[in-house]
Amino acid sequence: MLNLSVLLEDGARNRPERDAIVFGDMRLNYAVVDMIANQVANLLVSRGVRPGDRVAVACPNVPYFPFVYFGALKAGAVVVPLNVLLTPREIEYHLRDSGAKALFAFTGTPELPLGERAWKAFHEVAECEVYIDLPATAGATESAIEGAETFWAALNGQPGEFESVRTEADDTAVIIYTSGTTGRPKGAQLTHNNLLLNAVVSSDLFDHSPDDHDVFLTVLPLFHIFGQTTMMNAALYRNATMVLMPRFDGDEALSLMEQEGVTVFAGVPTMYWGLLNTRNEHDIPAIAAKLHTAVSGGASLPSEVARQVKERFGIGILEGYGLSETSPVVSFNNPKRKAKPGSIGLPVWGVEMKLVDENFTTVGGEGPGEIAVRGHCVMKGYHNRPEVNAQVIRDGWFRTGDIARRDEEGFYFIIDRSKDMIIRGGYNVYPREIEEVLMTHPQVSLAAVVGVPHDRHGEEVKAFVIRAPEATVTEEELIAWSRERLAAYKYPRLVEFRDELPMTATGKILKRELR
Repeated sequence: MLNLSVLLEDGARNRPERDAIVFGDMRLNYAVVDMIANQVANLLVSRGVRPGDRVAVACPNVPYFPFVYFGALKAGAVVVPLNVLLTPREIEYHLRDSGAKALFAFTGTPELPLGERAWKAFHEVAECEVYIDLPATAGATESAIEGAETFWAALNGQPGEFESVRTEADDTAVIIYTSGTTGRPKGAQLTHNNLLLNAVVSSDLFDHSPDDHDVFLTVLPLFHIFGQTTMMNAALYRNATMVLMPRFDGDEALSLMEQEGVTVFAGVPTMYWGLLNTRNEHDIPAIAAKLHTAVSGGASLPSEVARQVKERFGIGILEGYGLSETSPVVSFNNPKRKAKPGSIGLPVWGVEMKLVDENFTTVGGEGPGEIAVRGHCVMKGYHNRPEVNAQVIRDGWFRTGDIARRDEEGFYFIIDRSKDMIIRGGYNVYPREIEEVLMTHPQVSLAAVVGVPHDRHGEEVKAFVIRAPEATVTEEELIAWSRERLAAYKYPRLVEFRDELPMTATGKILKRELR
């Protein structure tokens, strides 16, 4: 058997008094975090959740996330993390598609009323039977959402001991939603084995602190697989301390690094840009003396940003490559060997990479070709998508959709991201989903969405639109309309109206020309 919850349980046995989570003034040791996760497992079982049932959690980087994540795993359930920026319509889709039986949702703030959106979606999905409010105030037993039960009230009386359910290595542990490059979001089924081995491999790539006690600044969203594996699961694997940040701010990040003696940081390129463009004074030498590992992912790291980070903090940023479907780490610039600027490195332990053409035929030499991956990191398939699985997985090899070249030493270099996918601030944005929403506007005849360069976000979402006859909708009106129907990182900030769009002879829009 294998249950991913062993990551937390092992820490509770080996380092029960060590801080597992630091959040604001709250410090929770391994024993306490494991006990609360046990209470969550007992709660789920008491509410009828059985092994294999799906438990959704919509929560930023606050202690509730690991409580629910590991509590659900202990109960043998499958965790379905939801992006906290999703609209009610999008949350409803994820609940239906995954078949979630329970939903834990953070109340949120007036600026981000996540609880209201989740509560609305919950009532539209009859199959989802349990709703637990994760209140903004620790220990609150009354919910700000009328009719909802709070986390702390639900845990009242639940035992703090639980024997984790027997699960097999190939059982699904987590379903991470990704759109690929077309269609509606698909749930990548990641197994206990996928996630455990990827956490171990990720951890082993990081240098260890001299006193064998690492402190991870965890600002990458835990609902995203990058943060989940490399910042939460890898930290727990090495009995480290996680300092949680719900929202990135450069000054706050540097203050936490100094205050907590942070040794490991991972972020998307815009976060490193934020660390370089702070407003306040910080003890950079003290921060640099402790920080031994800095990792970047989610988008290509500008060489100038890497150079300035090296100059200011005295540390090189390590780049790697991965996807939601690969748990996520596929390749890395291993600090124990050598790194190549601009490269995504070499395959990690137990993983193979190759280049293939459109027919899945292996491409030799430097390429270019589409990256295909095989190994312990590859998902077992998309949830309820057998036809798609047959297209992207063959003989254990998973087609990533990313085009790369390879040098004589085996280092890979990304040439182009998955065809039309946009990466905005580290978030994957899939044009097809946005186009489908835009096409429901009564004054839109045709829409094509692409990514355009942006100094801060890497790429910005731009829509090229052909209006319906006699339509009068303006750019501002269409952007506002989209904002109500799409998550904050998805809706187009730029709209350009055209009389026609460039197309091939078969009617396919030439997005390359639009870009």
